[in-house]
Amino acid sequence: MWVKGEIFRNLADAKGSAAGLERDEQTSLFDRFDWFARTMEHCPPAPYPLIARARAEGSDAWLFLVETGNGKAQALASWYSLKFGPIFTGTPEEKTMGAMLTAIARRIGKRLSSIHLAPMTRENVDLLTRAFGRAHWSATVTETSCNWTVDVSGKSFAEYWAARPGELRSTVKRKGTKAGLDITIFDRFDSDAWGDYQTVYADSWKPEEGSHQFLRAMAEDEGAAGNLRLGIGQIDGTPVVAQLWTTENGVAIIHKLAHRDSAAEFSPGSLMSAAMFERAIDVDHVRLIDFGTGDDRYKADWMDTRTPLFTVNLYNKRTFAGFLGAIRANCGTLVARVRNR
Repeated sequence: MWVKGEIFRNLADAKGSAAGLERDEQTSLFDRFDWFARTMEHCPPAPYPLIARARAEGSDAWLFLVETGNGKAQALASWYSLKFGPIFTGTPEEKTMGAMLTAIARRIGKRLSSIHLAPMTRENVDLLTRAFGRAHWSATVTETSCNWTVDVSGKSFAEYWAARPGELRSTVKRKGTKAGLDITIFDRFDSDAWGDYQTVYADSWKPEEGSHQFLRAMAEDEGAAGNLRLGIGQIDGTPVVAQLWTTENGVAIIHKLAHRDSAAEFSPGSLMSAAMFERAIDVDHVRLIDFGTGDDRYKADWMDTRTPLFTVNLYNKRTFAGFLGAIRANCGTLVARVRNR
């Protein structure tokens, strides 16, 4: 199989070759060129992009990285990235995908000794580690997070809600009467609503936002596409709860949620979630709702399926630093297994 490959050191050069990474070609928000460009602009994990592409049989494989120095690289991702992995255009067979990734591994192996990638699904982990293994890279794989989802295909909100824990349903019923929460769900970007989101977030238990500029740019773009779902809840005219979702291609993704600590007695987060789920199921008719990354206990009340997410560290055994890194990583894994017996 003939495979052509190249490396781009900046996004401007890569964009000219990135046909197939647009919204109408990639179903996932996190697999589009604009997602990586926005990450690089507003919250880059390192200042030096390293973007690898391979082409075979009419399809492309892409791997978006940043160099961190001393022969090391990591995923071009931020805490807004709910998944990361190689991206493909067209409809390549698994054999072709593997061949393209092996070509990428060989090409970037000329300048890198190790790569750190997260968060990755098991499917992407298996595909990537097999392909890189053929190019003399070693891998360590660690479960470091998870993704909670619920399949709501063919269900009404009433059917979904009836399957939720009784305590959750009781809380929403009781607090809904008491709180007097006025909820508006925006599907287009609204600057006043965005101001309310920022106000609620700043007065919540949440950590400092990674990049307000990144999140606003995402909300503006998704609003223009009709995919934004920004829920704002007010009590007596004061915004107390906010949730940021996107809905596209039958999948609703929960990106951010926050409420004011001062309103906690009214359980505004649960009330807002119920309204957002109802909108997604009964109006948007999604088949899947995705709660992003993290194993927060409350997610199990709203979701049904927990899927592990992994961190992958790759070591180029054809370099001294990579060979040494692989030995250290494998020794560390062995010690951990012995301790856990």
